[in-house]
Amino acid sequence: MPEAMKMIRAELGNEAVILNSKIVHKAGFLGLFRKKNIEVIAAIDPITTTPKPVLKEKPKKPNTEIQLEAPITQVASNISTTDVMDELRELKELMARISLKDGQVVEQYPVQIKKIDSLLVEQELELAVRQEITSSLLKQWYSHQEQLTNKQLIQYLRQQLINKLTTLSFGGITYKKKYVSVVGPTGVGKTTTLAKLAAEAILRDGKKVAFITTDTYRIAAIDQLKTYAKILGVPIEVSYNIDDFRKAKERFSDYDVVFIDTAGRNFRNRQYVEDLKKIIDFDKNLETFLVLSSTSKQSDMTEIYKQFALIEIEKCIFTKIDETAHYGQMVNFILQHKLGVAYITNGQNVPDDIKPATPATIVNTLVGVD
Repeated sequence: MPEAMKMIRAELGNEAVILNSKIVHKAGFLGLFRKKNIEVIAAIDPITTTPKPVLKEKPKKPNTEIQLEAPITQVASNISTTDVMDELRELKELMARISLKDGQVVEQYPVQIKKIDSLLVEQELELAVRQEITSSLLKQWYSHQEQLTNKQLIQYLRQQLINKLTTLSFGGITYKKKYVSVVGPTGVGKTTTLAKLAAEAILRDGKKVAFITTDTYRIAAIDQLKTYAKILGVPIEVSYNIDDFRKAKERFSDYDVVFIDTAGRNFRNRQYVEDLKKIIDFDKNLETFLVLSSTSKQSDMTEIYKQFALIEIEKCIFTKIDETAHYGQMVNFILQHKLGVAYITNGQNVPDDIKPATPATIVNTLVGVD
């Protein structure tokens, strides 16, 4: 034992504490001549000194064994209050993000974040987009020393959505192409929208305008466009086939812009698009807008877009903004198909109730900001 104590002091110093000691026997030859050894467990007091690693060392003499152990402890360091608060914020953010399950708001969310998420759920924004935005809002929330207001969170929300849309093409007619056509399913307001575009070109931009209609399936449609043409004081030609269309183009060769109306047919019937190509010469000098109703389901919007894939669509136009309170499907469609928006319309009045689209106008419509 005295020899073991010397080894303990040499390894751990005079502050070492004996935790346990016992006599152990090791078997000799054929169970005979067993040797007696001493096993000592010692450690350094963690309150006064820094612990040393566990050491196991065989004694020099064959009849003495010593085992030295030290408890694993962590010595406190001087950490500033700011560092602690930063770590707490990161931990809260991590907990909140881990708690995102199936798009459901959880109790760990701050109340203000829950309200934002509820707004996006009500607007029927897709789950993946909502989760991405909510995660970004949480970072903003926990990165600020002071609590953010609802107005500030709405601004962050707006900016996140605007950033997602800015990579796409937005805005109205540029007049880089002479011919402008609108296509889409029945009942979305193509003819009224076309009249609004023509009125804007005449009254605001001073353009010399003409109409061509290929909507020969409904007599009422021809009469409707003729009425608009009479009010605006512009000529109109009815095209029943590709030859009629080319003759109409020749007649209006000295006009600045020619607006072309098309028939609204069942968008599930692919033959409609094939027939449309037989009537209209979709050349490089034609700008085509896909007209969609904001009241449509997102799945229907996607099906319509696929059916018109044979035609080069420049941008889309969303109508009937005033007839729905849910705009998430509109944003979902834009992000899914990477298709920009030219205009949004919010009523039947010509030439009013139409405005060029921007990422900000789309997002403001979604979040309810004027």
